[in-house]
Amino acid sequence: MTDTVDAATAPAATRLPTIGFVSLGCPKALTDAELILTRLSAEGYRTTRRYEGADLVIVNTCGFIDEAVQESLDAIGEALAANGKVIVTGCLGARTDAHGGNWVKERHPAVLAVTGPHAADEVLDAVHAHLPKPHDPFVDLVPPPSNAIEGVGVKLTPRHYAYLKISEGCNHRCTFCIIPSMRGDLVSRPIGEVLTEAQRLFEGGVKELLVISQDTSAYGVDVQYRTGFWGGRPIRTRLLDLVRELGTLARAHGAWVRLHYVYPYPHVDDIVPLMADGLVLPYLDVPFQHSHPDVLRRMKRPASGERNLERIRRWREICPELVVRSTFIAGFPGETEAEFAHLLDFVREAQIDRAGCFAYSPVAGAAANALPGALPDAVREQRRARFMAVAEAVAVQRLQRRVGATMQVLVDQAHSLGKKGGVGRTYADAPEIDGTVRLLPAEKASKTYRAGDFIKARIVAADGHDLIALPV
Repeated sequence: MTDTVDAATAPAATRLPTIGFVSLGCPKALTDAELILTRLSAEGYRTTRRYEGADLVIVNTCGFIDEAVQESLDAIGEALAANGKVIVTGCLGARTDAHGGNWVKERHPAVLAVTGPHAADEVLDAVHAHLPKPHDPFVDLVPPPSNAIEGVGVKLTPRHYAYLKISEGCNHRCTFCIIPSMRGDLVSRPIGEVLTEAQRLFEGGVKELLVISQDTSAYGVDVQYRTGFWGGRPIRTRLLDLVRELGTLARAHGAWVRLHYVYPYPHVDDIVPLMADGLVLPYLDVPFQHSHPDVLRRMKRPASGERNLERIRRWREICPELVVRSTFIAGFPGETEAEFAHLLDFVREAQIDRAGCFAYSPVAGAAANALPGALPDAVREQRRARFMAVAEAVAVQRLQRRVGATMQVLVDQAHSLGKKGGVGRTYADAPEIDGTVRLLPAEKASKTYRAGDFIKARIVAADGHDLIALPV
């Protein structure tokens, strides 16, 4: 987030109320933060990354796994120590103890207020209570922050890519997950609203739109795929229709659309031809979590694992360029060595391009805590390491196939207009979670580029999870 004011040095007579802001967690939490920042900016508040000198601090938390919980608690403690006036929001704010008490308040009783996720109204109410809105009749004349896009608001991503959240919450009750207790059941955004936001993002210069939700494949289930309207046309609130419209918008603006958190339901098969036709990126982020049917049943995963290998093969027959990324859990309660071996075989046979893995960790409030067969920490960590060794070998092997190819690259960083090289990504690389393309200085002195440009580059080498390329 770009600092919009120096709270410590601005003259008291002219300084507008200033709020320190930190956002932790996943892209879904990031979009919540963007909404809060947009609302604050519209009301005349200034925001900054710094705690010192701010009138109060907002910490947007994550509460999914132990490491994220500790990071959030540490951030709250740091903000209290540096500033003293702290409002907490996000997933961790929704957690309660066995007696219904607020989990954050018990650990940090000095915080001013605590809200759960997607709670912009409650956050603004808390801000108003402790830091009244500025009463400046000319506040509407203040230019918007440099990281704002007209009609959309403040974005915390670089200007050339943005996350588009299409729904909130989740209807599933996976035994290892407590997200539904924090974010509630599935609520799909109206399709016209989603498409309007996408259009404004593209018109504002966004070159890559990353579609996110808790369960992207379930978009529209809660409203029974009802018909909405956009541009005077009827469009069903359904993932296939949404992806087709987003792809058409992206093509008109020379941009990319990337799909995240796509559960492997049968209707996803209908989207793969759109990827083969170049309407959306041939990239699927599919949270498989495991491969063995018995483990998936203990996890209460919404999609059975028996046919996932067959489904991936069919997807690649339709779209040979398809890249599949996924996340998995090793050491789930009751996982036998045979079930874990099944998972390793799946990763090899499915040729998962990008894979992450968590060693199972009990989460307060998760149903999996009561399952029999809990594995020792050492076994869980050992299996995670074994999984990553296999997954990385598969990923590196698949990446080597790119050497010699000329690919389209979206530039994230350009050093001296590319004369000293840069950093970018191909369609196979989502920002911050996948690999990158290290761009060499172009052979032609006239070849220049900036962040947000698409360029062609010849892949000359692979280095671990990254590629090295020469602009052409």
